[in-house]
Amino acid sequence: MSDFDSNPFADPEFTKSFQDPSVTQVRPAAPPGLEEYNPFTDAKPVKKEVSKTNVCTFELGELISVVLCIQEQSQAATELLRRQEELERKAAELDRREREMQSFTALGGRKNNWPPLPEKFPVGPCFYHDITVDIPVEFQKTVKIMYYLWMFHTGTLLANMIGCLSWFIVDGSRGVDFGLAILWFILFTPCSFVCWYRPLYGAFRSDSSFRFFVFFFVYICQVGVYVLQSVGIPGWGASGWISALTGLNTNIPVGIIMILIAALFTSLAVMSLCMFKKVHGMYRTTGASFEKAQQEFATGVMSNKTVQTAAANAASRAAQETLKEQI
Repeated sequence: MSDFDSNPFADPEFTKSFQDPSVTQVRPAAPPGLEEYNPFTDAKPVKKEVSKTNVCTFELGELISVVLCIQEQSQAATELLRRQEELERKAAELDRREREMQSFTALGGRKNNWPPLPEKFPVGPCFYHDITVDIPVEFQKTVKIMYYLWMFHTGTLLANMIGCLSWFIVDGSRGVDFGLAILWFILFTPCSFVCWYRPLYGAFRSDSSFRFFVFFFVYICQVGVYVLQSVGIPGWGASGWISALTGLNTNIPVGIIMILIAALFTSLAVMSLCMFKKVHGMYRTTGASFEKAQQEFATGVMSNKTVQTAAANAASRAAQETLKEQI
């Protein structure tokens, strides 16, 4: 079979010459696998892969579009809620004014209703007080809290009077504290209502800068009084911490009562300071200022009948003196 594979025309000497060792050493070796390489059978089609970068870019852009759409919808919903709240606030304000007009027509004008005294009582109410009618809707909650705080203030002064009375019962030398506690209850209860609650009520009712300043000045003094009362210096008529510890050495039940009252005074000081800060923040949003307060004060003074009468009398006297000098 090997005879069929040989070339009958080939020169055997020529073939042997290429197999000489000197020639085979110089001839470069064929790379491995070159003999088995078939360009017609081993060719593989080149697959065209989709770029992952393009896919990621497309997905990221689609995600950003969805997020922006959701954000726009949320903003639109927030705007609708804001407009709805504003409409509800205006509706409540219109309802308040309508009720105010109804109270005017039904009662023939404003009639004082505070303090709520019986009809047969010899002294009638001194003020008109109706938060839902006088105060705008956005400030009603704050004014109600201040009203409840004034009531808490009154109750604490009453409890302080009872505590000092208990201390006076177990220690006869504490009559001064009991007497001053009665004085503080009688004096500070109406004065606190007139001097800081009513200015606050009027400030929110009529947006008065002058009344805001009156409230701030008086109320910061009230906070200082609360601090002194919570300290409880003996002889000052306050069941504060020092007085409570002193009473605790005399009688334990009386000392416990005075400690509770001292806690009430401390709570009043803390809550009053927080409300002072809150009212001041609301005051800054109302557009009030010190210049407006000065203008309101000057206008109020000049519109007062007593001041006008005094000014007219002074002017007439000055004119008469001038005429006398000329004569």
